[in-house]
Amino acid sequence: MSTPEQQSPRPAAQGEEPAAEEPRKGDTGEPDEERDQPQDAWEARRDLIDHSPRTMRLGDRTRFGGGMVGGDQYGGVSGGRVTGDVIMGSKTEIHVAIPGLTSPGAASGEVPRAALDRLTESFVADERVMAELTERLRRDRVLVLAGARFTGRRTAALMLLRRLDALPVRTLERDTPPGNLPEAFGAEDGARGYVLSDLGTRRDRPLREPHLLAAKDRLAEQDAYLVVTVGPTAVLEDVVPVEWRPPVAADVLGAHLRARTDDETAAKLLALPDVTEFLTRSHQLREVAAFAGLLARYAAGEVAEAAVAQFSLVSLENQVQEWFEEDESAIHLRDKAFLVALAAFDGGPYALTAELSDLLHRFLQKTEHPGLPPEVPVFGTHIGKRLQLARAEEYEEDEHTEWGPVTQRKAAFRDERASLVLLREVWTGHPSARPALIEWLRRLADDGRPLVRTRAASTVAVLARTDLPSAMALIIEPWATSKRFRQRLVAVNALTFAHLIDTPNIPRILDVWCEADDPRLRWVAVRAYGLLGPERPAQALAALRKAVRRLYADGPDDLDEAVAGELAEAVELLLLSPAGEEVLAELRTHLADDRAVHDLTLAGFVAACRRTEDGERYGTPLVLSWYARGATEDSGNARHDLPFLWRAALSDARSTRHALAVLHDWVLIADRSTATEWALAALLPALVTTSEEHMRLSHLLRTMPGEDGHPPPPVAARLLTTLPNR
Repeated sequence: MSTPEQQSPRPAAQGEEPAAEEPRKGDTGEPDEERDQPQDAWEARRDLIDHSPRTMRLGDRTRFGGGMVGGDQYGGVSGGRVTGDVIMGSKTEIHVAIPGLTSPGAASGEVPRAALDRLTESFVADERVMAELTERLRRDRVLVLAGARFTGRRTAALMLLRRLDALPVRTLERDTPPGNLPEAFGAEDGARGYVLSDLGTRRDRPLREPHLLAAKDRLAEQDAYLVVTVGPTAVLEDVVPVEWRPPVAADVLGAHLRARTDDETAAKLLALPDVTEFLTRSHQLREVAAFAGLLARYAAGEVAEAAVAQFSLVSLENQVQEWFEEDESAIHLRDKAFLVALAAFDGGPYALTAELSDLLHRFLQKTEHPGLPPEVPVFGTHIGKRLQLARAEEYEEDEHTEWGPVTQRKAAFRDERASLVLLREVWTGHPSARPALIEWLRRLADDGRPLVRTRAASTVAVLARTDLPSAMALIIEPWATSKRFRQRLVAVNALTFAHLIDTPNIPRILDVWCEADDPRLRWVAVRAYGLLGPERPAQALAALRKAVRRLYADGPDDLDEAVAGELAEAVELLLLSPAGEEVLAELRTHLADDRAVHDLTLAGFVAACRRTEDGERYGTPLVLSWYARGATEDSGNARHDLPFLWRAALSDARSTRHALAVLHDWVLIADRSTATEWALAALLPALVTTSEEHMRLSHLLRTMPGEDGHPPPPVAARLLTTLPNR
């Protein structure tokens, strides 16, 4: 039978870019094929657990084995159904006006006195800070407030002018050239207060200290004041702005509610669970103000409770839409690429996210300007400014690597739902970005770093949850039929993540692929069964039995050992999952079905017995620990089924050598661990039911070599005394 590598790749559909099958030179200068080595299924699962995003958390790395050692590899997926609901979007239509990125304050004009009065009723700020800023503005006549959009800068500016009684107040156009500030004030307009929101600056048009000094002189002539607000990316020269810190969202919401309702109603609204949930989401103040208006309407019976519950998600969806609808003057294409990369690598190392966002930026540039070579600035926006735009935060945390935990500077959205909403918006709302996104994901799938490949899979899972047919045809199927092991493994992981966030029909896809003519599709299905089988162990094992029978029927005298090994590894994963008890019973029941199933069962069982806690050389054997707990608690079938399969493995000509090697390792571990010695002492008597079995085990314990060729360890003699005479 041909192997996956011998099959020709699936031809690309019309209009579809061909899969990137050509060998590329890697960082080491070697072709990818030389670095594209098959990865052990257990290690691949550990990578999947280590690097899964927080919206698809797959369990605790330090507690391998699920039912074996009390871990929770699969049942602990973080809100699979909730995650799926977020991806599919809000279901309630809410008509609430939330100011956009370029408003308010984009146009020039006088601020009505009534508007100032309304703002005063709901304005919240630290009184000490406001007093200091008021005195500074009184002294200097010009004040520059710096901060992110929608943090209350403009409202604070208006309140500062009101405190100075600098009325009326006039807003200036944000595109006013900094050098023309003095000309923007005119005695004929009658204003004593001016606000310039989000002053537009560029590298060739910065705001300089001489501009402010000239403005100060002109303002002094007409006894007026100016407050300028700037964003985190403003270009300033010799100008030190005041950093504006937004007030607490709960205080702002309370003030807005009390301005709209009575104190008792406001208190009841603030106590609603949906309101509490909203306040944990780091919403912008513009969204807080809009939410207050919706709550007031809810209290008046004008809107339903569902609108209150959905508002947080709706406002997040509006924000994401704004990011990608704005033109280059508001958000540069490079920043949009960073937002997409952050969605894929949410909670990952910032440097990695930035590196791969530049790669996506190049692909997007090729789409926008196919005739021009892509350009990426070597030194770009500061990390703090980037994260502020993305409503994200930076922190330090350990990242799992093949060399152990390494502390990394990471970046994550403040709202964990943002990554899901953003990927859905880009995939379904901006189809012209698909070619660049697909090419980017293909490059990620072929990356040498497990974190990158895992996040490529989780990203595609979100796309599949949104639009399964397109994700399958354009991404997952080309990966699944690729000659490259890495790409096939990413297809496995993508299907796994997709199923765990409630994407429909994934089990059906696996069932079909498991019987496909293409061995690469069968390989993907088998690997995926090992990961998803704990949800439906009986069906997964039935599919694996069917696959191994087909394998034996295709070539009984010339088995494809690689495929047989993959099937055994799938059984191993199932056995070490939370469904271990049910899997164990199934394995015992079907052991004698036929030779193919018999070999599959024992190969998978012995492989599972090799695994130790945390993969340590002398760690506690997971299967042995499972047996010890079952024997102590006198519960479950493990204390009967495990010895049964052990006796079968030891007595079978094909598996006895491997089984004895595992027992040899267990004895060496027992020499260093009293708990393992006691567990092995409890198991060994159950492995002896005939004189032949006694002879086999006693010979092992009497003759086994110790470490580095030394005589048998002392524990071997002690364990020998536990064998019953037969």
